[in-house]
Amino acid sequence: MSSSPNPNEKVKLWRTEGLDGLDLMRATYVHQRFPRHSHDRFAVGVIESGALGFSYRGENVVASQGAINLANPDEAHTGHAVTDTGWTYRMFYMDTALLQRAADEIAGRPSPYPFFQAGVIMDKTLAQAIHSLHRSLEAAETPLLEKETRLLAMLTGLILRHADAPPLLQPVGRERAAIRRVLAHMRENLGEDLCVEKLASVACLSPFHFIRVFGLETGLPPHTYLIQARVRRAQRLLARGRTIPDAALSTGFSDQSHLSRHFKRITGVTPGQYRRIVQDN
Repeated sequence: MSSSPNPNEKVKLWRTEGLDGLDLMRATYVHQRFPRHSHDRFAVGVIESGALGFSYRGENVVASQGAINLANPDEAHTGHAVTDTGWTYRMFYMDTALLQRAADEIAGRPSPYPFFQAGVIMDKTLAQAIHSLHRSLEAAETPLLEKETRLLAMLTGLILRHADAPPLLQPVGRERAAIRRVLAHMRENLGEDLCVEKLASVACLSPFHFIRVFGLETGLPPHTYLIQARVRRAQRLLARGRTIPDAALSTGFSDQSHLSRHFKRITGVTPGQYRRIVQDN
């Protein structure tokens, strides 16, 4: 965490393990005024509180709480507080290759680089997805599969809903057998830190198309299905008398509390309660 001379202004910059070409920032600014400048990367974020004013593509715009703000690479813009209270936002700064890859995988072929005319977007659902993803990438325990899945989902949602000329979605064919292979692979490797690239290769699909088809076939994104499968395996281990810490480590959870949180959320009882119930029976 780095802070400006003003005690009310705070800036945190970081990178998350496993996601190359991506920087994250959470900042609160009150008196900061950014001069006209540009980035060589794509910038997108969401305003947590206050309001950010900036000039962008010949307009003076305001991004208030809940709004998405963005800047195309090499697009000059400014930045300043609109009120005395300043603004707080969460930002992604990503290599252009990430956005290009998302566009290509949406269409299933090379596509033009996505361009965004608007510097401010009002889209509550997408803003929540950006904010939730950013927060999850701050947590050390977030699995790589969840990071990759949610990042790709966020980028494709942004492109499909707000790019000036979004690519056409690649049609879905008969991929049921491919997803069954992936489900079997996941069940056999519950203790591993699985990634989208590996699972997509098992399915012989591109990462985006794999995530899309997986959701259509199972009703869940891959990382959510994996958590559910790990909890199911933990249930079986607890029923056989294994301890909670042992069940957690055997099923890919980082520790007992990590298992307990997801176990209670999915089953409605804690691992300890479940273990006592099955032992009593």
